[in-house]
Amino acid sequence: MNTTNPKVDFYFEKDRKWQKEIEKMRVIPLDCGLTEELKWGCPCYTFQKKNIILIHVFKDYCAYLFFKGALLQDTEGILIQQTAHVQVARQVRFTSARQIDKLKAVLRAYIYEAVAVEEAGLKVKLKKTADFEVPGEFQQKLDELPALKRAFKALTPGRQRAYLFHFAQPKQSKTRASRVEKSIPQILKGKGLNDQ
Repeated sequence: MNTTNPKVDFYFEKDRKWQKEIEKMRVIPLDCGLTEELKWGCPCYTFQKKNIILIHVFKDYCAYLFFKGALLQDTEGILIQQTAHVQVARQVRFTSARQIDKLKAVLRAYIYEAVAVEEAGLKVKLKKTADFEVPGEFQQKLDELPALKRAFKALTPGRQRAYLFHFAQPKQSKTRASRVEKSIPQILKGKGLNDQ
């Protein structure tokens, strides 16, 4: 078994809702020979400096996040795509320590498969920004304002996708249009959605 990392201990020492569960989750990747690190404020388990899985906690569940989960076979049907926009990562969610105990052998197999994916150098072919749907409310503004169209095209692909996702989220057209209007000055300045 690989050893725990003292820099990560605090995460497991907090008094929180999923305490028992995440303590069990910590043991499995270490038993698989992964290295424990702290990344993005969460326990991250790596193989030869490549991210394999992350433990994270939410209000209704705790989860393993397999960084290249989309490439795993998922023979047990337990991998979940967090949102429609997540292209590569997949979660395995837990709501009890019993679930983790029951799935221990399966989780080990998934971890070993994820390591094999890394060793083989496999990658997911990502969708290009052009493959994402442009909400009608935003397309209308792009058609009306050539400067906006130029500024949007000049943004990095990641910033473009962030705006497209942000604009597409609301169900009501009025809300989508409002988001577009509020973002126009930021786009014209060449800034991303969350840039200062």
